[in-house]
Amino acid sequence: MEPETYKLELQLRIDWSDLDMYKHVNNISFMRYMQSGRVNFWEASGIYKMYENNNMGTMLVSTHCDFKKSLYYPGNAIVKTKLDFIKNSSFGLKHLILDEANEICAEGKDVVVCYDFDKDKTFRIPEDLREKLSEF
Repeated sequence: MEPETYKLELQLRIDWSDLDMYKHVNNISFMRYMQSGRVNFWEASGIYKMYENNNMGTMLVSTHCDFKKSLYYPGNAIVKTKLDFIKNSSFGLKHLILDEANEICAEGKDVVVCYDFDKDKTFRIPEDLREKLSEF
């Protein structure tokens, strides 16, 4: 993994409530950090605005996280997100979760589909959106 190839970055404060009984960040918190990375991607790419305007957006269909190193309180989690692949109506995201020393603590992958919530079905990624996604 090359963190410098990830164009989107989000820094999140590790909260006490993110910890488990071992006093390190719980695995479910890593999934929430990835969710924050997805939302950051939606906002940067215009997907969120598209949903607000047309009730057409994306729906998560798969997510995966490999844990590499523990994160601890106090501190920050750095979430880096980039486009992994793009198909007809779906695309993938990659996430890195790093600690403040820029060490990789987790690697994640998501697959999402473009979804029309009025018609209750997927739709083909429009060319303008495809171009915007490719910027990341």
